[in-house]
Amino acid sequence: MPLRVVFADDNYLAREGVSALLAESEGIEIVDTAADLGSLMRSVAEHLPDVVLTDIRMPPTQTNEGIEAAKRIRAEHPGVGIVVLSQYVEEDYAFALLAEGAAGVGYLLKERVGDLDEIARALHEVAHGGSVLDPLVVEALLARRGTDGPLLGLTQRERAVLHEMATGRNNAAIAKTLFLSDRAVEKHIGSVFQKLGLVDEHEVSRRVMAVLAYLEASGTSR
Repeated sequence: MPLRVVFADDNYLAREGVSALLAESEGIEIVDTAADLGSLMRSVAEHLPDVVLTDIRMPPTQTNEGIEAAKRIRAEHPGVGIVVLSQYVEEDYAFALLAEGAAGVGYLLKERVGDLDEIARALHEVAHGGSVLDPLVVEALLARRGTDGPLLGLTQRERAVLHEMATGRNNAAIAKTLFLSDRAVEKHIGSVFQKLGLVDEHEVSRRVMAVLAYLEASGTSR
């Protein structure tokens, strides 16, 4: 069965262009589009899609309607995944989106939409309860936060592995960067999950939640 998607963007050309692009994927069906927060919520209630793909800024205020939609959809339709798109790296919005849990949500930069395979993978991941966090957003967050607090129990090598996770690298890339074996990386990641209390979460969600713990370790000071 194809993945049923509702796409929201107040720009007509963007709605038509992205919808046409996603329609090229055999595993995705655009069941409806919306131009503002109100029409998006009505569409979700009517169609109950597998996942919503929405711009972060829409009428009526052109600020954080995508984040507001995500919160309301998670509360009213918990089975619907949601991926929020942002034109720029907006760290506070990323934290707001993930504050109530990472499962079934994603935050990507709009530039990813041009890559059909990447956006399709993100939609499928979120629709099945996983999480997607744009590597560029992670890098921006890393640049303004430290690594103490809850991470005091991690070894230096575990922190290094967690740092590489936060930049979006998979296990093979981490192993190559840190000159470790794949098995050693898996062992360090398992230890990180254990020390951060993430032993019972879905694999993808655990990675995102570990990264969030890393980013929030020194508080919310700017």
